[in-house]
Amino acid sequence: MPYPPYFQEKHDVFRNMVRHFVKTEIAPYVDEWEEKGEFPLSILRRMGDLGLLGVHYPRDVGGQGGDYFMAVVLAEELARSGAGGFPMAVAVQTDMATPPIARFGSPQQIERYFKPALAGTKLACLGITEPNHGSDVASIETRAQLQAGEWIVRGSKVFITNGPRADFMTLVARTRDVPGYQGLSLFLLDLDRPGVHLMKRIEKVGMRSSDTALFYFDDVRIPYDALLGEEGRGFSQIMWELQGERLIAAAGALGSAQYAWEMARDYALQRRIYDQSLSRLQTISHLVAEMATEIEAVRQLTYEAAWHFSQGEVLTGDIAMAKLATAQTANWVIDRTMQIMGGHGYIRDWPIERMWRDIRLNRIGGGTDEIMKEIIATTMGIKTSR
Repeated sequence: MPYPPYFQEKHDVFRNMVRHFVKTEIAPYVDEWEEKGEFPLSILRRMGDLGLLGVHYPRDVGGQGGDYFMAVVLAEELARSGAGGFPMAVAVQTDMATPPIARFGSPQQIERYFKPALAGTKLACLGITEPNHGSDVASIETRAQLQAGEWIVRGSKVFITNGPRADFMTLVARTRDVPGYQGLSLFLLDLDRPGVHLMKRIEKVGMRSSDTALFYFDDVRIPYDALLGEEGRGFSQIMWELQGERLIAAAGALGSAQYAWEMARDYALQRRIYDQSLSRLQTISHLVAEMATEIEAVRQLTYEAAWHFSQGEVLTGDIAMAKLATAQTANWVIDRTMQIMGGHGYIRDWPIERMWRDIRLNRIGGGTDEIMKEIIATTMGIKTSR
C-alpha cells in the first residue's frame, strides 16, 4: 500500500537494502548475541561504514543526507532481526544520545563525538533516568557544579542502554539550586574519566543483546566545554530529544508488529488441524484480519506524526499517541501471534517468544503508557493531577 507523501522510490530501495542486511548480517547471529548479553562492536562499525547510523543527518556532519523517513524505515526493518535488544542499542546511537549533539553541539563536539558516533567508532549512551527519578525528568538529582573552570559531577544514572561499553554519555544534570526544570543542563561525559563507576550490568527479562548499566559519578571532573548547548536549558533540550526517541520507538514497535503478523499469517496458512489449514478456522482468520487492521491504524498514526516531525513540527500529543498506540498494539499482536502458534510459539526455536519478552519494554521505556496518556490529556486541555 503506498503512503504518500511519506515514501518515495528511494525509500523502497533503502528498505530492500536494510532488509537484506538484517537477514544476512544480523538475524543469523542474534541468538549468539542474546546468550552473550551484548552485540559485537564490529557490527556497529559495519553499519557506520554502510552509512546506516547517519542516514537522516546532513552530509557536512558525517551523515548521508537522507530524510527522516529513512530513519523510520531503518527502525522498522531492524525489527526483522527477531530481537529488540540490538535495534534498541542502535536507536540510542542514532536517535537518542546523538540528536542533541547535532542540534546544540559546538563544532568541536560535532567532531569529537557526533561524527565518530555516526561512523560507529564511538559508542554513545544517554543518561537521564536515576534510581529515584524516571519519567519525572524535572526532578533529576545528579549535579554538575562549576569549580575553577571545571564541572564536578556527582550522582547516579540507571537503566543506561549501551552503558557498560559506551565511550561517552549525553548526560542530564542539575547545575542550579532551583527546583524543577529550570536548573538542568546537558553534558558530554567521557566514561573513562576518573570517578566514573560502572556499578552494575543490569540483567533484564528481554532486550538481552543490549547491555544496560547502573553508573555512579563520584566527583567526576569534566572540562567547561563539556557543556552541551546552553547552561540551564537542558530540560527543553532533552524534552525535544524525547520526542524523536518516542517516534523511533513507535516505528520500531510498528516493525515488530508487522513482522509478528506475517509470522502469524504464514503459520496459520501452513499449519494443518482437523485436516484443513489452521487459517480456515474462523476464529483464527478473523483474528489475523483484526491484527492487520490494528497495525494499519497505528501505522497511519505513526507516519502522520513522523511527517510533521520531519517538517519541524513537534506535536507532542500526536507523538505520544503514536508511541502509546504502537507499543500497546505490538504487545497485543505479538501475544496473539504466540497464541496462534501454540506450543511452537513458546519454545526458543521461533523468535516470537523473544519478541514477546522484548516488546514489553516499549510500554515502559521512553515514557510509560501512563505518562503518554498524561501528555495526551494535557494537550487536549484536560486537567490532570500531578
